[in-house]
Amino acid sequence: VQLQASGGGLVQPGGSLRLSCAASESTFSSGSMGWFRQAPGKEREFVAYISKNGGTIYYASSVKYRFTISRDNAKNTVYLQMNSLKPEDTAVYYCSGDSRSRLIMSSVSDAAQYEFWGQGTQVTVSS
Repeated sequence: VQLQASGGGLVQPGGSLRLSCAASESTFSSGSMGWFRQAPGKEREFVAYISKNGGTIYYASSVKYRFTISRDNAKNTVYLQMNSLKPEDTAVYYCSGDSRSRLIMSSVSDAAQYEFWGQGTQVTVSS
């Protein structure tokens, strides 16, 4: 499975962006998906997770209530709606996937749990 992330760009603080991640195969619809980000000089960190059918969703505390993860299995695509963006949200955002339909809560933030990764899309929040 190949993942292609898009939608990044430059936005002012308080603005919004929607990231998309398209999967190459229909097997996407049977697996879990996640978003991670990596800022310069920092480790990759968990942002959000969504299970196969969208029934289980988790967010990092730093983005909760501002970001929304969703998926459209018919389009093999997962989205990350980002609102009220802050300069500290600046990072390269990566989508990730795993063939398991659902990950246990304690593992969703562990990048090693995901089998597939996209190439990343840059998000810059600056005035």
